[in-house]
Amino acid sequence: MDESKRKAFAEDGAVVMEGCLDKEQLGLCRAAFDWGVENPGPGATTMFDGTAQKSHVDNANPLAKDRLDALVSKLPLGRMFADLWGSKHVWYFAEEIFLKAGGNAARSSWHQDTSYLPWGGKHWGNAWISFEAVPKRNALEVVRGSHCGTRYDGTTFQNLEDPTDPLHGDAAVPHWPRMPNIEVERHANPGAYDILSWATNPGDVLVLHPGTLHGGAPTDADFPDRHTLVLRFFGDDATFSPLPENSRSGYSRAGVLFAEELAHLKAGEPFRASCFHQVI
Repeated sequence: MDESKRKAFAEDGAVVMEGCLDKEQLGLCRAAFDWGVENPGPGATTMFDGTAQKSHVDNANPLAKDRLDALVSKLPLGRMFADLWGSKHVWYFAEEIFLKAGGNAARSSWHQDTSYLPWGGKHWGNAWISFEAVPKRNALEVVRGSHCGTRYDGTTFQNLEDPTDPLHGDAAVPHWPRMPNIEVERHANPGAYDILSWATNPGDVLVLHPGTLHGGAPTDADFPDRHTLVLRFFGDDATFSPLPENSRSGYSRAGVLFAEELAHLKAGEPFRASCFHQVI
């Protein structure tokens, strides 16, 4: 791996691995995506439900776990992450599915995955696999280096009028600062944030640290549909970093994914549980 890729991920929090997946591997990923859409799990949701800008999201579908554990063993992503992080071991966490169709899906609100999941440490990575050639204007956007900064409260993803609508709220302990309204600030000052985004082709993998502020990826008349499978991994330097108590959304300190399996962990302990498939 080019050292510049390691440096970019460590410092910026995101990098594109061009041509990471070959045609056969991409086909396996698309089959898993299609199966997941046809067989949604209990965590499937609709962002901005009730509006013309809604989109389908699913997370860690238990019905798909065996299928996806087998899939990641056939992909080069485990070895890629081991090299990217300098980690001896790599585990697979779970998938996320994004389906935006019809040319009117809203941009995803800015957020950090670490507002929703109890993740700490440097060895975390989301592998974004889109099955279309994605123009830059429709791409995911990332605030450069934000994984090294503030951990914000999350957004509910349900309020188009207020994309910072807090997930945990003022009564949460500890209280995390409210997400800045990045789009409003960018409108007033286009240089307010150092934004990264890339046009990608099928087979490219966008890799980002889940602690980065990221969002965007809208669709429009010229790019009406986007199908994206996200596979999430962690390595040796991955720790349990609990969510706040007394969250207005009812989240436990371990979040809502694999909460029972993670309930025994204390803050700062290695993020490990037998339910996570070891890839490397």
